[in-house]
Amino acid sequence: MKRISGRQHALVRAYRDLARTPDPAGLRLLLDGAHLVREAHDASLTFESLVVASSRLDSDSEERALAEAVARKGVDVAVAGEQTFAALSPVRTPSGIVAIAHRHPTTAEAILGQARLFALVVVDVQDPGNLGALMRVAEAGGVTGIIAAGESANPFSWKTVRGSMGSVLRLPVARSVSIDAVMEDLRKTNTKVIAAVPRDGWDPDAVDWSGRIALLLGGEGPGLSPQVVAAADERVTIPMESPVESLNVAASAAIIIYAARRARR
Repeated sequence: MKRISGRQHALVRAYRDLARTPDPAGLRLLLDGAHLVREAHDASLTFESLVVASSRLDSDSEERALAEAVARKGVDVAVAGEQTFAALSPVRTPSGIVAIAHRHPTTAEAILGQARLFALVVVDVQDPGNLGALMRVAEAGGVTGIIAAGESANPFSWKTVRGSMGSVLRLPVARSVSIDAVMEDLRKTNTKVIAAVPRDGWDPDAVDWSGRIALLLGGEGPGLSPQVVAAADERVTIPMESPVESLNVAASAAIIIYAARRARR
C-alpha cells in the first residue's frame, strides 16, 4: 500500500472532484465507510481505488481487513494520514476508509424493458437521504428498478449512496430529467401506472398489483403534480387516522411497496 499526503495529491483531488460532481451516468460511485466498501466488495464490484486512514492499520480493524482484501485483487490501495484523509473524505467525521467503485449503469428505457416489471418512479424527491432510503425500501420490497425523475436528488451522489446503505450498488437505478418522457415510455411499454396521492385513492391492499406496474411517488411537500396524477391509470392512498395527514416519503413507499409485494408473491 502506497502512502499519500497533502490536499493537492492527484488521488485526493479525484475524490474531492467526485464528491462535488457525481458521475451523471452512475458508473463511478464514491463510497465512504466500511459498510459501503464491504457491500461493494461482496457485490463483486470493480474498485478504481481505495484509501484507508493510517490509524486504522494499527489494529485488527474492519477497515484494515477490507483494505487488504481489496489490495489482494490488484486494486490501487493507498494509506493517508489523518489530515490528508480528512481532506478526501466527504463527511465531517471521517470514517477511516473511502473508495471509488464502478457499478453497472443502466437507463430508464432498460429498466422499463424488464419482463416482470415493478418499477418505482420518484418525482422531485430532493433530499438525498430520503432518496437513499427509498432505494433501500425498494430493494427490500422486491422493486425491479428505480427511476429518479424531475428535480430529484442525484441518485449517485455520495449522500444518496450513503443513505441507500448499499442498495444503489445492486438495484437498477436511472435518472430522467423529464417525468413527461418517463410517462411516454410507460405508455409505450403497456405498463399500469399507479400514482400515490394523499387522498381519494384506493387502499394499498385493494389495488390490483398484478402485471407490469410502475408506482409513482412525489417529492417532499407538494407530491405529484395534478398532470402526472391525471395521466396515471390508478391512484393509491394510505389510510391514516386523524389528525395525521402525511408520512415521510420513505415510510409511505414502504407501506405501499409491501402491499404490492404481498399481492405479487
